[in-house]
Amino acid sequence: MSVDAKTVRRIAHLARIAVADEDVAPLQGELNAILAFVEQLNAVDVDGVEPMTSVTPMIMKKRVDAVTEGGRAGDIVANAPETEDGYFLVPKVVE
Repeated sequence: MSVDAKTVRRIAHLARIAVADEDVAPLQGELNAILAFVEQLNAVDVDGVEPMTSVTPMIMKKRVDAVTEGGRAGDIVANAPETEDGYFLVPKVVE
């Protein structure tokens, strides 16, 4: 697959990127190089290869889904500089 100058301009328009006329040719070459690399990757035989999310095996650490004592809002807001009715008071940032 090859990208022409018209396609480069269309991609730039869709991406909302301003591309000067003198930058179209170099960008065309870069896009064609990227697409050529993707074609090389498509040629690789991956039959029998399991999909993976990392190059090293990883197991997510999970906490036990257990009921805790909860109801400690008073202890939590006790360290806050200002509170009202069990909520944190913060400075207004938007007028």
